[in-house]
Amino acid sequence: MIGKNDHPRITMDSIPLASWMPSFDQGDDRGVAQLMLESAVVLATAGADFAICPDNSAHLAWEHVMAETPIPWLHIATVLGEEAQRLGYRRIGVLGTRFTMDGPVYRDTLTSMRIESVVPARDDRETVDRVIFDELVDGIVTDDSRREYNGVIARLAERGCDAVALACTEIPLLVDPGSSPLPTLDSTLLLARAALREAVSG
Repeated sequence: MIGKNDHPRITMDSIPLASWMPSFDQGDDRGVAQLMLESAVVLATAGADFAICPDNSAHLAWEHVMAETPIPWLHIATVLGEEAQRLGYRRIGVLGTRFTMDGPVYRDTLTSMRIESVVPARDDRETVDRVIFDELVDGIVTDDSRREYNGVIARLAERGCDAVALACTEIPLLVDPGSSPLPTLDSTLLLARAALREAVSG
């Protein structure tokens, strides 16, 4: 239990998106891992006991990071999967960048937890990715894009999904749990809560 006006000590190292994108665009998981490892060294030197990365796409480099990391990490898809299990969801739609939707991070992690993952159809994936990079990362939030996202989620519901993973840091700016056609699993929020539990229990 945390007392009044108290919280675990937090150290943050923020990597500019411009530093990530060349490695992402080239499919260079080792390049992504190098950025994460450099950040882990900064955090470990500052005294951090463990690390988290709210960037879902960066988890494509997970195996490379785990091979060299100086401190433990919490995995964002595992944390989300645990919440899905707790709530009884069995078929999760996944929204995120093209790297996340087309990649193995959620597919493999959720499959290992006996949860099915479903990505939107191709046109919908392109819409989701475009809105992230052309609008959300620049702080642009529009009603038109909110309607587009809710349409994507509605089509995932038609395909039998019982919840949707908001597997991108910026998507919760756009998708409101109160108006979403499916229950939402906010990966960033869930990871933050898991980190708090880990810090308090540790």
